[in-house]
Amino acid sequence: MVAVAGPATAEPIDPAASAKLAAQKADALVAGKPAVLQAGANDTFQRHTVQSSHGLNYTPFTRTYKGLPVKGGDFVVMSDASGATKYTSVAQSSPIGELSTTPKITDSAAQATAKAQLKSVSKVEGTNLSVVADEGKAARLAWATTVNGIGADGVSRLTVYVDALTGKVISTQEHVIDVTGTGTGWINGSVSIDTTLSGSTYSMKSSTQATMQCQDASNNTTFSGTDNVWGNGTGTNKETGCVDALYVGEGQTKMLSSWLGRNGQNGSGGAWPIRVGLNDQNAYYDGSQVQIGKNTAGQWIASADVLGHELGHGIDDTTPGGISGSGTQEFVADTFGAATEWYLNNPNDPPDYLVGEEVNLVGSGEIRNMYNPSAEGDANCYSSSTPGSEVHSAAGPGNHWFYLLAQGTSGNGQPASTTCNSTTVTGLGIQKAITIMYNAMLLKTSSSSYLKYRTWTLTAAKNLYPGDCTAFNTVKAAWTAVSVPAQSADPTCTGGTTSPTVSPTITTSPTSGPTGGTCTSAQLLGNSGFESGATTWAQTSGVISTASGTNTPYAGSYFAWLNGYGATHTDTLSQSVTIPASCTNATLSFYLKITSSETSTTTAYDKLTVKVGSTTLATYSNLNKATWAQKSFNLAAYKGQTVSISFSGVEDTSLATSFQVDNTALNVS
Repeated sequence: MVAVAGPATAEPIDPAASAKLAAQKADALVAGKPAVLQAGANDTFQRHTVQSSHGLNYTPFTRTYKGLPVKGGDFVVMSDASGATKYTSVAQSSPIGELSTTPKITDSAAQATAKAQLKSVSKVEGTNLSVVADEGKAARLAWATTVNGIGADGVSRLTVYVDALTGKVISTQEHVIDVTGTGTGWINGSVSIDTTLSGSTYSMKSSTQATMQCQDASNNTTFSGTDNVWGNGTGTNKETGCVDALYVGEGQTKMLSSWLGRNGQNGSGGAWPIRVGLNDQNAYYDGSQVQIGKNTAGQWIASADVLGHELGHGIDDTTPGGISGSGTQEFVADTFGAATEWYLNNPNDPPDYLVGEEVNLVGSGEIRNMYNPSAEGDANCYSSSTPGSEVHSAAGPGNHWFYLLAQGTSGNGQPASTTCNSTTVTGLGIQKAITIMYNAMLLKTSSSSYLKYRTWTLTAAKNLYPGDCTAFNTVKAAWTAVSVPAQSADPTCTGGTTSPTVSPTITTSPTSGPTGGTCTSAQLLGNSGFESGATTWAQTSGVISTASGTNTPYAGSYFAWLNGYGATHTDTLSQSVTIPASCTNATLSFYLKITSSETSTTTAYDKLTVKVGSTTLATYSNLNKATWAQKSFNLAAYKGQTVSISFSGVEDTSLATSFQVDNTALNVS
């Protein structure tokens, strides 16, 4: 039997109570100073805000030694809804021991050394004594100085750790990473954006997320006006660039909530100002803002994958451990760019796994390619040189892994992708892939690396989908397929579904006998009646809904409601599922209700398309108005495959049509 298990949030849980319990249990664990924490007599610990996702809680801690902050002393305690510890992720590899906290180098001398790391310095944020306990190295007393200015690669906000005994630079950390009104963006077209009204003036600031606002980079002023209509569709116009930016930023906020259970980019309902007008072929995040530059044609580059990537750096920065290191930070941000593009599903920027294909930064198309990184000169496969490579090039193996995790080697409607070990991988779909990635980030410490991400993603998959090893096996197969080796800290998964997600590419004789196996009758779709709310299914914002007026579910409290806006709009709903090769019967069914204000009896203005993979099963329209009725389709031809079951509703410029779906099922026998 192959079952698709929903994430560990199927049962109703009080998130606040669960987080409070997690904090209490984590405090009790830490108070005992277990050996895994590498704690010494002079260590104290500071708990930070619990972050939750899909029924799991992640409690991050930082460490001080004799009152000094310890870089590399952080850790995370993962627990389930009952507060039981499931995993502890620790950056430090050995206790600090006895260390003098009296410096021989003055703070001013250390500050001068820090300033010398930049070409020019505009600001020094401060110099503080700390302890550096990088993994695998002896702890050292250090001065930490953060300087702002211009470095070898442009704008820089750099923290420099200088040995307080010798005056030599121990390490550096760069904080500058890379690169409802209506409006018309040059990338996304005519879209709706959430704005704020004050008096008679509207501003390009989200009414629900005040720190999500778009500004002119020349003066850091939020765009404002009296008509709540923005942009002119010209790519060189800054306000037009801000339409694209705010649309993408607000869309990502919805994706984070719907798919991951995260409250805003910073985890506590906030984000950062987006400033359009950087005079460079670049974009960057620096901890306080996102700057959006232009392409060589002078057009502002706030596409879903570019801006989603920059805000992804902010998500990375505000999950435990801070910005990912050892060559992983760019691939981490690319996964959020891809997820944002897929969630928005804008026909003017169709979802794919290319980075920056719409903005055409320097006139040569995309910046990076996730299914074949080598097409843009980046490595497809991990090697010992990857961590020391230029950070964007080092993203190649991670991007390749994420693509295989989401889409598999066949691509499932996207381009096929080869592996580094001649194996095949069956993807899980992008929503599951980003869920696993995000939950791995909640285990992140300051010692992050490709090798650690292998362990963390396996741990995340095992705990997100207990009793079902399918996701775990796919994560493992995808890492092996890009040559990231197994680690001693990797967990194992046994019991439940262990459908193979990887197999060697071999040729079999046409006279081979049957493979055997028996089929267990089952219903395969997760959250099939939508009663767990916005989980398991990938959806555009608000599709999984509760009753509103005469729009009520076929059964239960929830249903899927696509379209019904009376304006140009596209809604999607999809879920990937594996149909066992051993089953001879496979039937997809669902209940459908169609209501419409359209009066035509001949023209299909609004349409709902139902697909399995790239094959259309049926198309319905405003011409098919009807109350709830069951629809059924034979999917036996897809046995042995992982396919996407999808519903896509497209509505034209006027007169609403609602396509309502409930009680889905994919029964096999």
